[in-house]
Amino acid sequence: MKQFSNKNEYTLEERTAKFGEMIIDFCKSIKQDAITKPLVSQLIRSGTSVGANYMEANAASSKKDFRK
Repeated sequence: MKQFSNKNEYTLEERTAKFGEMIIDFCKSIKQDAITKPLVSQLIRSGTSVGANYMEANAASSKKDFRK
């Protein structure tokens, strides 16, 4: 698994995308059984949502967009 040597090496968008890819690669290496399957599934969902949340927040054009 590649570690980031310099946080400014990539933009935040690229880093969050790479993080999601690294999470998926890591989860592929975990032996799946009845215990780990739901944990791996949750890890993939939460690890890949970081990039999606960043993209959504970055696309917001006003404070009203941030309200739920």
